[in-house]
Amino acid sequence: MADSSNAAAGVIRVAVVDDDQLVRSGLVAILGLEDDIDVVGEGSDGAEVPALVSRTSPDVVLMDVRMPRIDGIAATESLTSRDGAPAVVVLTTFENDSYIHDALLAGARAFVLKRATPDELLLTVRTVARTDALVFPDAIRRVASLTQTHTGAQAQAPAWVARLTDREREVLAEVARGRTNAEVAEVLFISLETVKTHLRSLLSKSGSRHRTELVVRAYESGMLPT
Repeated sequence: MADSSNAAAGVIRVAVVDDDQLVRSGLVAILGLEDDIDVVGEGSDGAEVPALVSRTSPDVVLMDVRMPRIDGIAATESLTSRDGAPAVVVLTTFENDSYIHDALLAGARAFVLKRATPDELLLTVRTVARTDALVFPDAIRRVASLTQTHTGAQAQAPAWVARLTDREREVLAEVARGRTNAEVAEVLFISLETVKTHLRSLLSKSGSRHRTELVVRAYESGMLPT
């Protein structure tokens, strides 16, 4: 697995997995133009992801959400369950696709529409590789809101919500706005280490792997307004 500190300091290693060769080639071409991004491998199905990641040690995997043998959701869940896993960004055609919601809860850090501009694609890759910010927080909120609309709001908040402290709720609200840990510390007048401590507690209590999954779960619990 790649060391995320390498991505923060220098070139971001990216693997692209999509069963559509034309889409995959286009993504590789866009990424390949950037001095700070190196496309280290390609795949055409989720079944290829374990070997691809083991062989190339990417910092970021761009993963199509719909693939024929093993889809992006299953591949993401398997990949992100491992220590030191790369950040996963799922690729999808439609923003209201329920697959996005499932992929985010499976461990994906962000999603990108296939009609996104090159600048949006590059921003997403750089953000998940180099910062602790939530990518496109309004889009994450809309995904959670659409899911609530289709499935109905929860009658009762999950048990972990009741265990949150007031300060944890404040930290979570700022994280959901897309603030980095440093920005949360500044807004709440607390130390950076205190923010990290609260965030670790939030992740543990909610059973989330990272801040994106945490925010989705918080919206679905009803504790954050959609």
